[in-house]
Amino acid sequence: MFKFDAFQSFGKDSFDAAIASATALSRGYQTVAQEVFDFNRRSFEKGSHAFEQAALLKSIDQVAEANQAYAKDAMESLASETSRISSIYMNAVKEAYRPFESTFQAFGVSVPK
Repeated sequence: MFKFDAFQSFGKDSFDAAIASATALSRGYQTVAQEVFDFNRRSFEKGSHAFEQAALLKSIDQVAEANQAYAKDAMESLASETSRISSIYMNAVKEAYRPFESTFQAFGVSVPK
């Protein structure tokens, strides 16, 4: 026999899980957006400072050296920031999955963590 109450409860629980999941993803995206904004601001400031310093140098060799140091620092910063952003995304996805974990387990679906 069809149990309407159980079906209704499942629907409500699924809706609540979807809202919690969307909220977790939204928080993750907001964090990523803020991190990207901050990284871009810092990168612009570092680039402006490097340009100002290069303008004060007397020889092409000094300018080339300063440019090389700036490029190395910029690439290291980008690699580090990319890793941080990736970690934030992964955490957001894990948090978004958490509300559905019990539902998946009830159906015997195992999702790797």
